[in-house]
Amino acid sequence: MSERLQTAIAAAKKAGEYIESMLHRRDELTIENKDINDFVSEVDRNAEKMIIETLMASHPDDGILGEETGTQNLDSENIWIIDPLDGTTNFLHGFPQFAVSIALKHKDELTIGVVFNPASNELYHAEKGQGAFLNNKPIRVSERTTLETALIGTGFPFRDFTYEDNYIGMFRAMINKTAGLRRPGSAAMDLATVACGRFDGFWEMTLCQWDIAAGIVLVREAGGVCENFVGEDCLESGNIIAGPRGVVDEIRNTVEPFLDGTLKD
Repeated sequence: MSERLQTAIAAAKKAGEYIESMLHRRDELTIENKDINDFVSEVDRNAEKMIIETLMASHPDDGILGEETGTQNLDSENIWIIDPLDGTTNFLHGFPQFAVSIALKHKDELTIGVVFNPASNELYHAEKGQGAFLNNKPIRVSERTTLETALIGTGFPFRDFTYEDNYIGMFRAMINKTAGLRRPGSAAMDLATVACGRFDGFWEMTLCQWDIAAGIVLVREAGGVCENFVGEDCLESGNIIAGPRGVVDEIRNTVEPFLDGTLKD
């Protein structure tokens, strides 16, 4: 385990412990709307500050791409991509599906991913070439190769409704080909759930880098693939299909008739 991975795990645990401590004090929080259905509280901001302070204490020359605090030193070879609380709406309702998500991009390649759900005390970590782990035990993606009998995760449009009709078409097609769809409400946790084989696959559109960066590393190191809707890298576009190769290909074939515009980028 590299020094940077150890630092990322320490940062995730510190922020996660703080988030968990605030779970039963939600009524005291000041909540703001960044956008339609896009909430932020002092918990998000404080957690991100803790993460950055921990990372910078050991690696002060690294860059930061954070959901709440923006960017710094993006010319660095090492950029940390941080979502301090993925699933804020879940957290604010006491629904225990949320996570700290921390990824490292080294020279434009994702190399480290850490996802920590403090409500379940599940810590996922992965490093390029070293495999993926849940609470230090190795994990693998599902062995399923088709959508038949598959359980698939997804995310409903909640902030940007540009592709609402596209998604409804995809959803209708998918429910006719699978054992079921689930929408827990945290993309970071959804991808971790794919990495450990609880979901057979996952798709969503128009996500941000901090939503998916750590999860991408987890899925790839667990033996799966993460691509956009046309089989290319998904980090920049935010359109993602994840899972074992056969399932990813079948999801792509199923949603392809509903793609248009930037969904093909």
